[in-house]
Order: sequence, then C-alpha cells, then structure tokens
Amino acid sequence: MAPQQIPKTRNRTELASSISAFLKKFPKLHLGGDADFTQERRHHLEVFGFHALPKDKQAPIGSVEFTGVRGPHGSIPIRLFYPKAVRDSSKKVAALVYMHGGGYTVGSVDEFENGLRILAEVSGCITIGVEYRLAPEWHFPVQLDEYSAVVDWAQGPNGAERGISGDLVFGGGDSAGGNMTEALSLRRRDEGKKNIAGQLLLYPESRIPFDTPAAEENNSGLYLECNGIFSFANNYLPRAPEKAYPPSYRYVSPGMQSVDSLKNQPQAALFTCGFDPLRDVGVEYGSKLQEAGVDVKWHHYPDLTHGFLQMAPWSDEAMKATNDVAAELKRMAYGEPNGK
Repeated sequence: MAPQQIPKTRNRTELASSISAFLKKFPKLHLGGDADFTQERRHHLEVFGFHALPKDKQAPIGSVEFTGVRGPHGSIPIRLFYPKAVRDSSKKVAALVYMHGGGYTVGSVDEFENGLRILAEVSGCITIGVEYRLAPEWHFPVQLDEYSAVVDWAQGPNGAERGISGDLVFGGGDSAGGNMTEALSLRRRDEGKKNIAGQLLLYPESRIPFDTPAAEENNSGLYLECNGIFSFANNYLPRAPEKAYPPSYRYVSPGMQSVDSLKNQPQAALFTCGFDPLRDVGVEYGSKLQEAGVDVKWHHYPDLTHGFLQMAPWSDEAMKATNDVAAELKRMAYGEPNGK
C-alpha cells in the first residue's frame, strides 16, 4: 500500500455538537494568553482537574506512582500511570513521556491525568506526565531541558526498574507539548543523544500560525484564541538579560526549518483538528517530515477543536479521537495496527 500523503493544509466541516455544548457550558474556559494568566490556570484546574471530574467520568488505571527526577534546574515532579494489564511480565514495556499543553503557561499533570490514564490503558504503555516549570516564571529552554532529563531517566536504570525498555521510550504532547516534542526530537538528534522511539503529536504548535487559513477561520471562540498564541510565545521566549532566541529558532519553531534539516528522525503520529488555529501549521509540519523521509501517520478530525484530549469526558467524538491516539501509540510501540 502506498504511504499516506499529507497535504500542506486541511479543512473543517461542522463543529461537533458535543464540543459546542462543552464550550457553552464553560464560557470562561479558554487559552487566551490573558495578562492575568493565574485566572486561566485556575479555570483550567477547576474544569479539567482529575479531582474535579465526576466519578463516572474518571478513567480507570492500574496504579499511579508519584516521584521525581533530578533535573538541570531542580527536581522535576513526574506521575507514572501503569496500565492494569501489563503485557508480558517477562518483557520490558514501552513508555510515553508526555508534556502537557497550555501555551507553556497554563496546565498541570492534574488536568491531563484522565487522558493519560486512557492512553496507558488502551496502549499498554506506561505514561509519564511531566510537571515541568511553566512560563513566564521560567523561560525556554528550561522546559526542553526538563523534558530531556525525564527521557534520560526513563531510558536508564530508573526506567528499567519499573519495567520500561530503554529502546521503547516515546515522547508526546499536545499543543505546546507537541511543539516541545518536535523540538526534543530535533535537539537529541543534533546532539547525538539516544533519541525517543517515536513522536506523538497532538495538534502541535509547530510554528506561530500568523499566515494560515486556519488562523483566520478559527481566530476566536473555539477554546484556543489566536491572539493567545502570540501572548504565550512571548511568555515562553526569554528576554534581556537572559539570552534571547528569535521565534524562528530551531528548537522554538521546528515548522520553520528546512526539509533537509528534519531528516533522520523517529516515526511520528500526528493529530490535527478542523476548528483549531494551529491546524495548518501541524499539517504543514507533518508534510515536511514526510518529505524528509520520516514515517508519519496522520489523523485529521474536521469536526473537532483544539484540546480534545481534555474534552473527552464530555464528548463522544473527542473520546474516540483520544482512543485513536492511544491506538497509534500501541501501533508504534508494539506493531499492532488499530490498537489490536
């Protein structure tokens, strides 16, 4: 079968009614890059925090471990989610190191726990949520340094003690976390370090989408505000007296790099949404990766919006997409199509 050809852009259809209802139910919930970002942080925790979900919406999990990793900027809290059915106890299992979204500024593992539980149970992989330091209190490249430190930890003796195969440590994330996954893969390749086994990219911010149809079509009112993307980038990038990095910097905007510079990277699974201002930059990056010879499996949901992983408890369509993500992780890790 010929490989799937990823286009340069994609479309939207009609917003899923369940997503529309969710957005109306929580009108204060958005990623808008507000000057008072503490309110955005609070609203997200109130809605998406695992403790705030009704019991019937909480995804089951075998067990949860809270621990930490010694990182270059201090200790990094992490949370490991172990699926109930460990595959073959005589073999090491795969792990996913996950960087949550939120514009580098908003979010915590608490708010992504439900989705990480689903990914673990469906894929049979241990998922590791990283409580990385947020912007603007901490600037790039702190978050990327912490991501790399947790990958090192999972690939090494600490991961092995937990049944993780050092050759099956994947990286993944949504939105800003997708950006950091793309950047991590590039940086570890450039530095000659053992790379992640694959990239799980959920509606990634591959570059700032200032010139795309998606940014115009989905400018406002669909959870991620287009203006917020610029505010979050401003939070993320350091300013004097720290070393300055332009938005086009290689590990800030992977999507702005040449095709030749993207070669020799691990496989990727990419997920984009029709009603997302980041839609076209994600599709564009997937197309570039494919042109560079990287194995990319792409899923597009024309009726969904940014953030479906967190919206899954309220939307059957978002839940299906989340299960698709888990199935792709299972395929990459264990070679099982469609998660079977």
